[in-house]
Amino acid sequence: MSLPRRRDWMRPGGSRRLLAAACAAMLCAGILGMGGPVSAQPAVAPPPDATPAPMELRLGLLTREVPPPPLYDLLAVPADDAVSGAELAIKDNNTTGQFTGQSYALEPVTLAEDEDAGAAARKLADGGIKLLIVNLPAADLLKVDDAVKGRGVTLFNIAATDDALRAEQCRADIFHVAPSRAMLADALMQFLAMKRWSKLFLIVGPNPGDQLYADALRKSAKKFGLKIVADKPWTFGPLGRDRSDSITRSDALVFSRGVDADVLVVADEANDFGNYIPYRTFEPRLVAGTQGLTAGTWHPAQDAWGSAQLQNRFLRATNRPMRASDYQAWLAVRMVGEAATRAKTTDPVALAKFMRSPDFNLAAFKGVPVSVRPWDQQVRQPLLIAQPLGIVSVAPEEGFLHQRTPLDTLGVDERESKCRLK
Repeated sequence: MSLPRRRDWMRPGGSRRLLAAACAAMLCAGILGMGGPVSAQPAVAPPPDATPAPMELRLGLLTREVPPPPLYDLLAVPADDAVSGAELAIKDNNTTGQFTGQSYALEPVTLAEDEDAGAAARKLADGGIKLLIVNLPAADLLKVDDAVKGRGVTLFNIAATDDALRAEQCRADIFHVAPSRAMLADALMQFLAMKRWSKLFLIVGPNPGDQLYADALRKSAKKFGLKIVADKPWTFGPLGRDRSDSITRSDALVFSRGVDADVLVVADEANDFGNYIPYRTFEPRLVAGTQGLTAGTWHPAQDAWGSAQLQNRFLRATNRPMRASDYQAWLAVRMVGEAATRAKTTDPVALAKFMRSPDFNLAAFKGVPVSVRPWDQQVRQPLLIAQPLGIVSVAPEEGFLHQRTPLDTLGVDERESKCRLK
């Protein structure tokens, strides 16, 4: 093949014509094919939109409808309890998911009063739900777990505080976002010990939950060196809910007479009588426990560590303050979102494995990251010590130390745990 003479390049338009001719000749000779013939197949053009579809994560939420109160109730549970917290977290996850190629959807199911929780859980699992938030008491939580066992479903307990679920009845496919009664009792007792209010008068209601919380308080008092100087059952009925006069009120007024105590500690999870006790004792006494000064994961007055923006976003979305159950549902959904972002997967089994690992933690408006205890899968987190309209302190209190993290001074530690995960 001869190359064009120099003068041909100088003609008007000659350079382009000659260059095209030379390239054509080289293609025919296979020079551009590195010694072989050039394929005649045309190149496949990429599609106009080559962005991959987002990886979707679907979460289920099981809750039970709230029966209307018989009378006007200041403490009435809203119909959207917990669900609104989960929905807000879905929005938060999807904001991050725009950058990570992940999307999130929530499928809430509200059960009727007598509807079977296990059957509802199986239906969600049949529809492909592998991550299920459960806002139900302990007995229903275990029914749900039995119903989906062996199907690769991970549960997030956001309601049941029973210590047995973190001990003899612990299960490897359940993460406990709700605090245990032991954690709630320890948070309160740490504060009382820090204040040196060491003499306690324990008042216990008649319900099973009251008895369990009272047991946790007794163990916690011993753990932190406090003394229960009196331990009495409440026998005057639901005076905290009663709207009429009752002759038993005079008996209740002298219920605490003659007991030298710094604090009356109340175990009344149903709010039947605990709110009646403050300012009605014979001697002036502080009240703590399930009423008065309380411990919990969240409180409407919480505004530290950036939590005011979470409170405001929830208020705008629902026209009501965020409750502890809303926060716990929000936290469960955010745990999934954080794990998916950092593990770069939407596989539910891989997400559960990552949440169990020491690499997992989550900023949750508590001042320190929250994480999961590997021995019982309880979410370790600070707890707020609060009176009705304000935060008083945050547990763990300063000075209560632990070899891993001060957060593990709340609740049952690993060496004391009866949980044996399989």
